Amino acid sequence: MSDENENENEKEAGTPENPLRRELPEEVPAAQQEPGPQPAEEEDTPSLSGRQRLVKGLWPPRISRAQLIVAVLLFGLGFGLAVQVASNSDGDSALRGARQEDLVRILDELDSRTQRLEDEKQGLEDQRTELENSSNQAEEARKQTVEKEKQLGILAGTVAAQGPGITLTIDDAKGTVKADMLLDAIQELRAAGAEAIQVNGVRVVASTYLSDSGSGVKVDGNKITQPYRFKVIGKPQDLEPALNIPGGVVQTLEKEQATVTVDRSTKIVVDALRPPERPDYARSSSR
Repeated sequence: MSDENENENEKEAGTPENPLRRELPEEVPAAQQEPGPQPAEEEDTPSLSGRQRLVKGLWPPRISRAQLIVAVLLFGLGFGLAVQVASNSDGDSALRGARQEDLVRILDELDSRTQRLEDEKQGLEDQRTELENSSNQAEEARKQTVEKEKQLGILAGTVAAQGPGITLTIDDAKGTVKADMLLDAIQELRAAGAEAIQVNGVRVVASTYLSDSGSGVKVDGNKITQPYRFKVIGKPQDLEPALNIPGGVVQTLEKEQATVTVDRSTKIVVDALRPPERPDYARSSSR
């Protein structure tokens, strides 16, 4: 009975029944809790639009070294293109302001230059092909040297020659034909393209001279008599008209009462030779 009375007394005095109860804080109702302060960032920072976020990401620019090198290269390329365009514009404006006669002259010069270059190119290609096709370049060079020697021998009169040409025969029964008339005939034939000339067995060369000798004529000191027969190698279509022009060789000889005949032939043989002459002072300058 005494214990029950003590418990009742404790309840009346407001003492908790469990001793642990006294150590816990008092409970506060949820409704009485005051809301805490919100983060300042959420209240102060406004929401950004898409354009503002794009500008914020691009500026200030963040340039790397590789981007700087690429920018410099692009600038140099653009500058070069601008200079080229300006140069072409200047050239076009110069041609645009030229006269029609100047443009025609420029085109003619360009055409002539192009043709010369094409001819030179073709000649070089032919030489290259000839050398490539030759199995032995030294042998080919030797053949060319021999051929050149023959050509020079024909001009010098040391080598016989044959080819198409004419035969000019002058029959001077009255002896009125003089050396100067025969020299005129030789000069006219040379001007018409004669490559080899022989008069009565005497070869005519660059140093040939004619002189009167009694009833005949001397060629390089060799006396020849009529009829005077010229064997000439060249293009017959050029040689014969050159002799028959008005006031030319044929008419002059006919006025002297000489009989002149010109015969074309596909093969004329000039076999009169002159001994090779060695110059006394001149020497080759090639080494």
